[in-house]
Amino acid sequence: MSQPSPSPVSPRWTWLPRQPGVAAETQARGWLSTQLEAPPETLPLHRDAWRRPQIAAPFQGRDINWSHSGQGLLVALADSGVRVGVDLEWLRPRPRALALAQRYFTAAEHAWLAAIADVRARELAFLRLWCAKEAVLKAHGRGLAFGLDRLSFEDGPAGLRLVACHPDLGMPAHWSLREIQPAPGYRGALAWRWGRGA
Repeated sequence: MSQPSPSPVSPRWTWLPRQPGVAAETQARGWLSTQLEAPPETLPLHRDAWRRPQIAAPFQGRDINWSHSGQGLLVALADSGVRVGVDLEWLRPRPRALALAQRYFTAAEHAWLAAIADVRARELAFLRLWCAKEAVLKAHGRGLAFGLDRLSFEDGPAGLRLVACHPDLGMPAHWSLREIQPAPGYRGALAWRWGRGA
């Protein structure tokens, strides 16, 4: 089930069921090769010092990212000049959601979650926040090691929106976020911004 975007700003993405015994990178390479119209074995994929996937010449202007959870894989490809990150999470009970939010999220985010009385709704909200934060941090390039509390989201009619972040992440308004439900039982997020600098 694929959901590419025709816009040059919004990255293309796809959902793939995981193939048993096949590495996520190998599956991602297969989809990327069709998008870039190049044989899979010729795609020059590598990892940077932070283990973030990169693609070299002649595709060095593009950006790539992927995430896997449960039996699913989410892969994204961004056009030249756009930095992209994705996160995918399998829906399952998260009994420690509030404790994790108190430890790793901002105080405002923890308060929002604590105010949700319904346990399932709270766990889903927690997962939405986690996906959004990880997608932005993966696009930035440092991943979770940068700190989940260094960026803050608020919920609204259009979904989650980045409202504050560490200066190293740039201005919140420069980020775009798309919350996605790529398949039953999964939630994910796609985050992107202009500019390749980490």
